[in-house]
Amino acid sequence: MTAATINPDEAAHFGRLAADWWNSSGESAMLHRLNPVRLAYVRERIDSHFGASRRDRHPLAGRTALDVGCGAGLLAEPLARLGAKVTAVDAAPENIAVARSHAAEMGLEIDYRAGEVGALRDEGPRFDLVTAMEVVEHVSDVPAFIAALAALVKPDGLVVLSTPNRTAAARLAMITLGEGLKMIPRGTHDWSSFLTPDELEQYLLNAGLKVSDRKGLGFSPARGFVLSDDLTLNYLMAATPAH
Repeated sequence: MTAATINPDEAAHFGRLAADWWNSSGESAMLHRLNPVRLAYVRERIDSHFGASRRDRHPLAGRTALDVGCGAGLLAEPLARLGAKVTAVDAAPENIAVARSHAAEMGLEIDYRAGEVGALRDEGPRFDLVTAMEVVEHVSDVPAFIAALAALVKPDGLVVLSTPNRTAAARLAMITLGEGLKMIPRGTHDWSSFLTPDELEQYLLNAGLKVSDRKGLGFSPARGFVLSDDLTLNYLMAATPAH
């Protein structure tokens, strides 16, 4: 696999956002609001899968993690703080440059890579945890992308993804309102590329991964983004290698 899963237009779009990625009031503000909820779900799945205690500050100590489509490191950095030895890859070199600089400022050692996830598979490492948050809807070849994730997780490891659902409500919330009101950068989403939970689960099954959990990502006027049983807008999915 070479650059089979990279969509050059998508990579260029997110590369243009790189300099503003860590600005919680800028064009990536929505990601900053989403990130705590996504991280809470990842932590929940880590504790469940690896038998960690919620009181443990470093549940990933001694383990490896791979964050695919890492942007400028919004998830990679918390994974490192949870104790993981983190590798993170993104299609946009501009994002990787910002991610490296920010991690250095934070005193975090993260192995950032610019390029396609398949290149890592060719190197041979496998990871305890593989994450891909809001990425699968931006790749050019979904089956190849999911196959790469499956090839990179250890036999007893965990894969966690998040992505918008292909519903009318998601199109209204993310494109009509989100992009229309500039809460999300224009051109970020293509509704036709969104996947339903059943579609994503089938791709995972085809790649040898068994879904262990689904959770919706909803919005509460009082609390902001929250984990929910409603998968209508956006959802998270955890999977493990099928044996």
